[in-house]
Amino acid sequence: MAWVRRVRTKSGATAVQIVASDHGRRRILAHIGSARDEVELGLLMGRAQALMDDVQPVLDQAMPFLVRQAGLVPAPAGALLGAPCGDGAVMVRPAQVLSTASTLLFEVIGGVFDGLGFNTVADVVFKDLVVARVVEPTSLLDVDRVLVELGREPVSLSTRKRALAKCVGRTYRELIASACYVHAASCGDLSLVLYDVTTLRTQAEKEDGFRRVGYSKDRSVDPQITVGLLVDRAGFPLDIACFEGNKAETHTIVPVIEAFMARHGLEHIVVAADAGMLSAGNLEALDTAGVKFIVGSRAVKAPIDLESHFAWHGDFIDDGQIVDTITPRTGDNLDNDLTVEAEPVWDPDTFPGSWRAVWQYSATRFAHDNMIVNLQEARAQAVITGGRPARTPRFVKTDGEGMRLDEMSLARARRVAGLKGYVTNMPAALMPQGRPSPATTTCGMSNNPSGSRNRIWRPARSSPADETPSKPT
Repeated sequence: MAWVRRVRTKSGATAVQIVASDHGRRRILAHIGSARDEVELGLLMGRAQALMDDVQPVLDQAMPFLVRQAGLVPAPAGALLGAPCGDGAVMVRPAQVLSTASTLLFEVIGGVFDGLGFNTVADVVFKDLVVARVVEPTSLLDVDRVLVELGREPVSLSTRKRALAKCVGRTYRELIASACYVHAASCGDLSLVLYDVTTLRTQAEKEDGFRRVGYSKDRSVDPQITVGLLVDRAGFPLDIACFEGNKAETHTIVPVIEAFMARHGLEHIVVAADAGMLSAGNLEALDTAGVKFIVGSRAVKAPIDLESHFAWHGDFIDDGQIVDTITPRTGDNLDNDLTVEAEPVWDPDTFPGSWRAVWQYSATRFAHDNMIVNLQEARAQAVITGGRPARTPRFVKTDGEGMRLDEMSLARARRVAGLKGYVTNMPAALMPQGRPSPATTTCGMSNNPSGSRNRIWRPARSSPADETPSKPT
């Protein structure tokens, strides 16, 4: 049998414990706490009684605890500051927790919502849905649970659905995007904006005009949508756009940038994007619209862009060395004269058929890229020898004689390992290199201030057709 007892401690406080009798010996089951006045004692006894209800039943005739409660009494006539509180004993029930709510969390996130200017959307239901989504991404049906935990009184499911329909009819997206731009213009950095694309899979059983089956890295066949996001240099969102799920990534950047510039009356802007946005049509359209771009290049373009460098310096390149050259807008690089050792300095008037290309070599990146190439080569060898059945991997060439290793493709992959390039229409006078390219000798080695030479060996071409030509005279 268990019961609640009060024990006087050495400090003068009263400890509340739950004890039980086990074969004539008392055993403490739980120590509830220590009280220094009768109010605290009543709270601790109430908590102990609640725990006791789980252990054994309580008689209905149980009397409430007698605790003291401080109360105010009228001040006597003529008193300036009033009389002290009285000390009468009244009958009160033990304290009970009726509900809990994270109201402070809602106030903090809601304060950020208002501080960013999003309260320009005068819709309380919309704000509740946004805050709930930040706290816990869940379904529209389950969002009322999150709002109750935040101390809010949720509206019905039908009202929430109507609130989402208002987002389109009342142009909430444009209002939020304008507020984001105002905040970024006053507190952020709009000298450079960044753009990227992702896909969101849906649970729709069939395709419609918007949710379509498109490219998916995990080869999913579920309908999806394509989402493009534009942020400032620090990553603060500026604009968001949605496209059909089967829309190619390269076809999204131009509409987003043009709409952003038109909405805010911008004549010039600098945008950075990854290689997924790289296409001749995109670069031409951005340049025509007055947009300066910095777009990641693909490694397969390195032999074309760096043809002059390889011809004069071979496959040796220093760690951290930057090669500032040009890349053809389409086709072969006809603007790069191999008889001149110095790399051409891009200018839109001098080289109208090319863009500026900046390549940088990193020994750390080379180690990673080379490891990936080695793994891909091992996988290709395993498929060729019949060790593992799989779809045709990289570096496997199939012809009339069967499968064999594609030596030339493997050599090209090793040759560009460690290189990272960017294509831009910003001239060197407007955007200089991050750090100057090291002075090179006839072997492509750079002399650092200490006089020592940092030589990075990179595999030479494996076929006669790819051999480094001799220096032009």
